[in-house]
Amino acid sequence: MKKTYLLLLCFLCTTAIAQRNLTMEDVVLNIRTSLAPKKVAALTWIKGEDAYSFVDSTQTLRRQDVVKKDAKKSLPLAVLNARLKSLKADTLLKFPEHAWENKNAFTFTSSKKLLQYDFEKDSLRILAERNYTASTERHDEEKNTRAVAYTVGNNLYILHQGNIITVTNDAEKNIVNGQSVHRDEFGITKGTFWSPKGNYLAFYRMDQTMVTDYPLVDITKKPAAVEMIKYPMAGERSHEVTVGIYDMKSAKTVFLQTGTPADQYLTNVAWSPDEKHVFIAVVNRDQNEMKFNSYNAQTGAFENTLFTETDPKYVHPQKPMVFVPGHPHEFIWQSRRNGYNHLFLYETTGRYVGQLTSGNWEVTSFDGFDEKGTRAYFTSTVAGHLNRDFCSVEILTGKIFRFTSGEGTHTCSVSTSGNYVIDKYSSTSNPLTTSIINWKGKVVSVLLDSPNPLKDFALGKVSLFTIKGANGIELQCRQYFPVNFDSTKKYPLIIYLYGGPNVQLLKNSWYTSGDLWMQYMAERGYVVFTLENRGTANRGSEFEQATFRNLGKIELEDQQLGINYLETRPYIDQKRMGIYGWSYGGFLTTSMMTRYPGIFKVGVAGGPVIDWRYYEVMFTERYMDTPQTNKDGYDYSNVLKFAEELKGKLLVIHGTMDTTVVWQQSLLFIDKCISKGVPVDYFVYPGSEHNMVGHDRVHLLNKIASYFEDNL
Repeated sequence: MKKTYLLLLCFLCTTAIAQRNLTMEDVVLNIRTSLAPKKVAALTWIKGEDAYSFVDSTQTLRRQDVVKKDAKKSLPLAVLNARLKSLKADTLLKFPEHAWENKNAFTFTSSKKLLQYDFEKDSLRILAERNYTASTERHDEEKNTRAVAYTVGNNLYILHQGNIITVTNDAEKNIVNGQSVHRDEFGITKGTFWSPKGNYLAFYRMDQTMVTDYPLVDITKKPAAVEMIKYPMAGERSHEVTVGIYDMKSAKTVFLQTGTPADQYLTNVAWSPDEKHVFIAVVNRDQNEMKFNSYNAQTGAFENTLFTETDPKYVHPQKPMVFVPGHPHEFIWQSRRNGYNHLFLYETTGRYVGQLTSGNWEVTSFDGFDEKGTRAYFTSTVAGHLNRDFCSVEILTGKIFRFTSGEGTHTCSVSTSGNYVIDKYSSTSNPLTTSIINWKGKVVSVLLDSPNPLKDFALGKVSLFTIKGANGIELQCRQYFPVNFDSTKKYPLIIYLYGGPNVQLLKNSWYTSGDLWMQYMAERGYVVFTLENRGTANRGSEFEQATFRNLGKIELEDQQLGINYLETRPYIDQKRMGIYGWSYGGFLTTSMMTRYPGIFKVGVAGGPVIDWRYYEVMFTERYMDTPQTNKDGYDYSNVLKFAEELKGKLLVIHGTMDTTVVWQQSLLFIDKCISKGVPVDYFVYPGSEHNMVGHDRVHLLNKIASYFEDNL
């Protein structure tokens, strides 16, 4: 009897643990720490050999040979700290982020010093001092000379051999140097570009004096202060960008003669291996033509246009050229010219050599070459757009090999020799498996098969499936079912959507914070549904460009198909349907609530675009042209025109310092609702930008969850 009681008690305890519910702290904060799948810390290939390194739980850097499977010399943090003390540098609490220089030495930064540890010599030395004299941003280190480009305010500087070099000295605050331009569109993420040997620095110079000032209000000051930013709205004056080339030897700058019109877009900056040429993808303001140009790095003179790409809707170059190792006159270019993003081989004369990859799938990232430059590596959707697989292509023959298999998401890196690949694999059912695979795709060893960090939580079933859209196009859907789902019962529904360009919500991978919020709601008895409509990423040009000049039309038609599907499910309570989206999803949420009034009882729209005339030039004009040339399209998409049709409860949320979707957007909608006598709820986050992070995000998601619980 006693034994039976103990077994029953153990079972009840286990069941209690298994039924633990998620908290919002779990969803936002712990998903990045205690609830994240375990990883092999700092796992990376060691340059020059088939060996990798990682940091173990004792904060020891370990080196492991793949073939011999034996451990090489290790380095405990205590030993590294002893070396740091000898150099009068601060000691470290954990092993630092580092990069391998060769098979024996790695570099890292500590105490404003760049240091190098050499295993062979068991020594630590200072390579460079990082004693900046002012508040600095956007550090960009050159790997050969150790020079660092950085910005202070709107000017650009270089720290080299202990000396600070002033590259620009513009007193006008609206002339900005060394920063990303064109509002981070076209794949632009930074504003400085070192030449291969470090003899030159290319940098963006952005003149935005002609752009209209836009006010933000800083309430942390007494009285509140106006902070002016430059925000070029669709159809209005845009900023003007040039590219400067700073010569480290002559200390002089020349500017590339990129020509007119001055408001064209300069993207995908790249250097030739011999440092003589700079290549830029020049996109016109209409964004329907791209000229891939070469410029003389010494004089700035235009040399020639290697090729031109046009599209009746829009071109969208996002990746710079990549030169083939050992072949300084050959490079790979990524393009969607044939409908899907693929790799193309060119010579620097402009001669087209051939298309390396093809098919109704996309190359989602280019991942490098083997040592000899005979094979190129890339990640793709070759096994379906929900999956990511690691592949190689032989440059001479175009033969493609797929290293990874099985449905899911693979994130890979290749050893210097190209003989081995580190594969990090996850799926909706597999948190993370880290393996070494060989060049034939065979698993050599499993480094870590991460246990399920969510095993103690009561989670609902997740289903990925498709429904048929217009012309038989498959639209991908995902559905979270309530915990202990009973098909004979009725459940409230929440549709979560984004639906805009350049984003793919649905993937076959492990949980993100957003996914976990949906499970949070499923634990509380909701069905949570997402449909990836036309206009979203990684399905090819035809799928994405379907929304051209009519944002908010095709997307809503596809979402309506999802609603039609849901209304056939007997377990959906059609009187308790809600919808939620942020940014572009906020635009679609307010559009659905006003254009299809009465379907949804509750909606939540965060940071919504309400009228595309008030959104920035680069994004809006790519997908909508200008308000002057597409008045009907802008009028159709304008949510203000339908505000009086709003039915149900709608909560609009905005950050008061949002520089992406300006606060004015939602204020205009609220004002229109007031003027039409339409009830609407509103909540702002003082001082927040477009996205809330940390504890602000915990508050935000609790607010949204409570709104559905109170009203749905």
